[in-house]
Amino acid sequence: MSLTELITTFANNLLPIMLVAGAGFALGKLLVIDSRSLGRVVFYVFSPLLVFDLMVKSQLNLRQALTTVGYTSSVILVLGILAFLLGKLFQLERTALLAVVLTVSFGNTGNYGLPLTKFAFGDDALAVASLFYVTTTILFNTVGVVIASLGHMDLKSAVLGLFKIPVVYGVFLALLIKGFGIQLPLPLARTIEIAANGAIPVMLILLGLELTRIEWSHSFRAMGLGVFTKLVFGPLVGLALAALFGLEGHTRQGSVIESAMPAAVATTVVATEYNLRPSLVTAIVFLGTALSPLTLTPLLVYLMR
Repeated sequence: MSLTELITTFANNLLPIMLVAGAGFALGKLLVIDSRSLGRVVFYVFSPLLVFDLMVKSQLNLRQALTTVGYTSSVILVLGILAFLLGKLFQLERTALLAVVLTVSFGNTGNYGLPLTKFAFGDDALAVASLFYVTTTILFNTVGVVIASLGHMDLKSAVLGLFKIPVVYGVFLALLIKGFGIQLPLPLARTIEIAANGAIPVMLILLGLELTRIEWSHSFRAMGLGVFTKLVFGPLVGLALAALFGLEGHTRQGSVIESAMPAAVATTVVATEYNLRPSLVTAIVFLGTALSPLTLTPLLVYLMR
């Protein structure tokens, strides 16, 4: 791949995301904006309606959907095990080890992954990426919370928390509507489409706002390990598992690019909630997001071929 090809790919796909997120970051630094309230709007309104809209309009069949769910779960599992083994090799103490496992396992598949997939590969790949995002959300709110809680929350409580996640209902309703061939009334369909179209810009602004809460960590070994493992091994694991699962075309593009996303901003929330080295987690999220174009740009060029 040539330098020109890399620059063009970055400018057309990643730069717009960075500029909009950068606007959100600047707003967060210059003005007093409650990112938590905006996050709730995204969580309860924009995300579920975006996923619902994508699922209803997509051409994915049940077999493809189940394959994507299995692929997503495998990516998270493999990356989590890899982070654990590398953390043990580098002799990280327990809380730092768990912080690295959390940030490496769960990527920013929503605010960052969905816009990038749409820009680079279109709506067909975006439908696949949305399933990756939903699966990640479900696993994060169960397995991820258990990791962060260090045993303070039982699995039953985490599983019951799934019923509070609106995107789960969005997927369920979309599957019912597609399964029974229900035609949505035009006013309702247009309402959902308007909200879905607005979801990605709001997600990007929220990403920038949330990155203003950066706290630098003095655990440089753990921070470097978390960022390196997520950015370098994420794409490699994604590509290897895509071959193993036999993914092709838009399914491969949407799935692999999601597996390569930097650490999820949501990990900072649970890290703060359960006092799991929040400064380390936020540093990994910020640095990983800032450096992600270095790995995502060549990956995009490769997947476009």
